Amino acid sequence: MVNSLEDLYLEVLWKVLCKYDETKFLYAILNSFIHNILQRDRRIQMQWLSLQRKANEAKIPVEMDQETAQVLFREGAIMVCLDVPEGTEFGIDYASWTVGPQFKGIKMIPPGIHFIYYSARDKHSGEIIPRTGAFIDFQQKSVVVQKWDDIKEELTVDGVSADDVQRIRDNLKDLDRFLGPYPYDGYKKWISLSNFITSELANKLQPMNRRISSVTDFVSEVSNTQSRKTRKLSNNTNNSVKQDGTSTEKNSEESREENAEPTSLKEAESKLPDMKVREESKIQFSLIPKQKYPPGSSPTEMTKYSIDSSYALESILRTYYYDNEMGILGEIQFAFICFLMGQVLDAFEQWKNLVHVMCTSEEALKNHSSLFSNFIGMIHFHIQETPEDFFVDILSENNFLTSTLQEFFSNLDNLPSDSGLRKRGLKFRDYLTQKFKWDFTSEPDDYAPTVVE
Repeated sequence: MVNSLEDLYLEVLWKVLCKYDETKFLYAILNSFIHNILQRDRRIQMQWLSLQRKANEAKIPVEMDQETAQVLFREGAIMVCLDVPEGTEFGIDYASWTVGPQFKGIKMIPPGIHFIYYSARDKHSGEIIPRTGAFIDFQQKSVVVQKWDDIKEELTVDGVSADDVQRIRDNLKDLDRFLGPYPYDGYKKWISLSNFITSELANKLQPMNRRISSVTDFVSEVSNTQSRKTRKLSNNTNNSVKQDGTSTEKNSEESREENAEPTSLKEAESKLPDMKVREESKIQFSLIPKQKYPPGSSPTEMTKYSIDSSYALESILRTYYYDNEMGILGEIQFAFICFLMGQVLDAFEQWKNLVHVMCTSEEALKNHSSLFSNFIGMIHFHIQETPEDFFVDILSENNFLTSTLQEFFSNLDNLPSDSGLRKRGLKFRDYLTQKFKWDFTSEPDDYAPTVVE
């Protein structure tokens, strides 16, 4: 008899350890528990990640009986979403739906980090508007309540009081039929894509306004005729200005010039207001050093670190992840999720930049073998759980991933033959060759893998 979530965790752990084929429940729930409780103990977490890989290889089935469902309803988290308009696209992690008239939220959410996202419909055209999302760290038995703001077209905690939350808690049984169950068929994939994202990291990376938008939020600086004229004069060395600050041109001429049609792109741009990204809407990604070599480097060292990104990687780890080097993997996962599910293009650029730094850091392979071993597993899931045509399109356009991985596998090949990291990396290379029919063992002139006939 399973009486609590803790009992369920212990039961699943025992079955995973003893006999994989008898497991009746998704082991990833246990992973969430281990990750949240033991995330500060790197030794224990590494042991669990090893067990996770073995469980993946065993292909544990996903089943959930009525008894387990009752435990999860009682012990899992709930997100209540009030007044969400019918027709809104709403999603959590790997699943999304079109909201119906009775939708009130999601129940049976496993404890841990999850990504909530939604897109309302334009009231006039009916078209889906840009997506908004947020990472939320759900606690055991927690009830998260948010309300729809018709003006901003987003979910918010504004207007939700502590009394409102308590009243909802007291009436959960009545609310149950309006709550959709968490989609467990995609939970194992979600864990594979997010297992390095801690609550602290999510809070650190999320924008100050706690909303991740697929559209960049620009704000216009104060601009008027005089400010635009001043900006234009500052960019035009041919214009003369008197000592009293007035232009040599007459006011009437200035007015005609201000209202005249622009004759060039530069002139048109000078008439536009200055636009900057709103600070509170920026994702707080790590900055990648522009200088790739250490200060005072010799010409030889400058050449070396222009090819080998180890100095840049060490700088990122030292600046942002000095207490936990695995945090950079969490940021890569964060960026990938923001792009894949949040539809944020800037996040994809950060993902590419960090993946490139990791793949081109040859010297760092010797000092961070555990980091790179987990990087291989992480990037494997990114490729495995993403529609195949997505990467094919990306590769056919700019060849980023293939050329980057080519460098990575070449660096791994230089490690000692008995290196566990080397063996793991080359096994990953063989998987990609089999899946995409690429040959990474040769290095053509254009630095791209050749196709295996």
